[in-house]
Amino acid sequence: MKMFAEFRLPHFADLESLAQAQRRNLEALSAANKVALEGAQAVARRHMEIVQSAMGEMTEAMRSMGGTENPQERAARQAELLKAGYERAVGNMKEVADLIQKSNSEALALLNKRFAEAMDEIKQMAAKAGQG
Repeated sequence: MKMFAEFRLPHFADLESLAQAQRRNLEALSAANKVALEGAQAVARRHMEIVQSAMGEMTEAMRSMGGTENPQERAARQAELLKAGYERAVGNMKEVADLIQKSNSEALALLNKRFAEAMDEIKQMAAKAGQG
């Protein structure tokens, strides 16, 4: 019992400021989550567009390969189609990676900003508690 009697919470003269700081922390976390969710939705939308486009291109490529050209011409066209498809795939992967990085950067920036503000608020509260 003696241990509990001696246990004391840090003294904060301004509990209202502490409550407001916690509210701002939650708001920043909520905003960061919103940015991350919007980023994930944008990535999913773009991924679906890429898949739909790839399916259309593949269908068209199959149609174009049904011609009466000789085997060398057909092989050359297949190589061109493969090269173009590979280049599009690499470009699409880079685009999706950039979308993910942008979303993560924006969410992290919100959290970093709030963390810096919170540290300043703690310093101010500690200074007020030391004066009072």
